Amino acid sequence: MIILRLDRVMADRKISLNELAQKVGISHVNLSNIKTGKISAIRFSTLEAICDILNCQPGDILEYKREYSVNTEN
Repeated sequence: MIILRLDRVMADRKISLNELAQKVGISHVNLSNIKTGKISAIRFSTLEAICDILNCQPGDILEYKREYSVNTEN
């Protein structure tokens, strides 16, 4: 499972949803959907713009969490 941590990074940078949406060049609604994790995909160009504005790495925004345990024993 991919978890979006955009809200945390935005809070750390003290930037509002409206300000970030305007600087990235996407709608407030689309950025809100990204922030709340209500998306199934994100364009690299959008991710790049968000990282540029927030001065962060994609790994600061995206986190992978295993949904189940993988048994590696044979």
